[in-house]
Amino acid sequence: MRVSQITLQKPYGDLAALGPLESMRPNLVLVFGSDGALRATANHFALAFGKSHVIGCSTAGEISNQGVSDDTLVVTAVEFKAATVQQSSTVLASMHDSLDAGVRLASALPKDGLRAILIFGQGLAINGSAVIAGMISVVSPGITINGGLAGDGASFTQTWVLDDHGLSNNRLSCIGLYGDSLRFSQGSYGGWSPFGPARKVTRCENNVLFELDGEPALAVYKRYLGEHAKGLPASGLLFPFAMLGSDHSESGLIRTILAVDEQEGSLTLAGDIDPQGYLKLMHASTDALVDGAEIAANAALEKHENLSDGLALMVSCVGRKLVMGGRVDEEVEAVANVLGGEVTVTGFYSYGEIGPYGAECHARLHNQTMTVSLITEAV
Repeated sequence: MRVSQITLQKPYGDLAALGPLESMRPNLVLVFGSDGALRATANHFALAFGKSHVIGCSTAGEISNQGVSDDTLVVTAVEFKAATVQQSSTVLASMHDSLDAGVRLASALPKDGLRAILIFGQGLAINGSAVIAGMISVVSPGITINGGLAGDGASFTQTWVLDDHGLSNNRLSCIGLYGDSLRFSQGSYGGWSPFGPARKVTRCENNVLFELDGEPALAVYKRYLGEHAKGLPASGLLFPFAMLGSDHSESGLIRTILAVDEQEGSLTLAGDIDPQGYLKLMHASTDALVDGAEIAANAALEKHENLSDGLALMVSCVGRKLVMGGRVDEEVEAVANVLGGEVTVTGFYSYGEIGPYGAECHARLHNQTMTVSLITEAV
């Protein structure tokens, strides 16, 4: 496989700089950028890469070989030697449509030879857990599913998905990767630490949390946040929930706040909640998050022998970026150092990461993790 990448700075007018990528005639073009960057350039991609599959989304920060940037456009072209690429997309009618949307999305992909799926979805009115469950119900066991939910800085206002149909704020799109030449591995890790007592989930519906210990969930959450509560929902990125089982056992899954409802006293989380489980607040330091990113990279690397080149898709949570501040480049550098200089890195800061769960092959929705998907081709 051959991979080439270009990063465009605001005002993104130098689209001629994409010429070398266009001349590659790539199978796949990955595009990650800010709201403004995508809206300014979206129409160009259908014309410039008409014979390629284009996919990407808006972000809370872009990841490239140059590190982490904001308000840029990172375009990565991939030319596979033997593997092939297919795309499917669907409109997400509402959050309650998430499960069925996942079924539609996966059902539209040809099944013969399918090895892996990359999915990108709008990041607000969505239940990411349900989307993944719908996809898993359709594809064969062993098919890996990776990707993430679009971001919008830390604004939580509007997110975008770019695919072969253009730019949309209510679409899910995925890429199916086909062929025996593909080598695909993943790693996902957080680095957050729980604090305070575990609170029993006493009322929830899918990804909406209504009560903890019999009290309105929003009231409980605000007490913990103190002064930080004034900045909700964005400040919730600094204090995600650890999900615990009914026996208080750690599940390894983290849930982030997407929205609050003052009237109902509820919290909307990015993925499903265990109605029989417990939740515990979490916090993190920059050093712990960088260590977590390195663990994720090593988990992806250990499944590849004699790695020399390839593509690493890195999807990290906007909450991690807010915690690390000016040191955010360190987690990207940690991953790049593990994988080596010949691997091209691309990705974004997201409202939800999609990847493997522990030793399980099938995907789950993560929050507040660094998720690394390593793609190579053996020909």
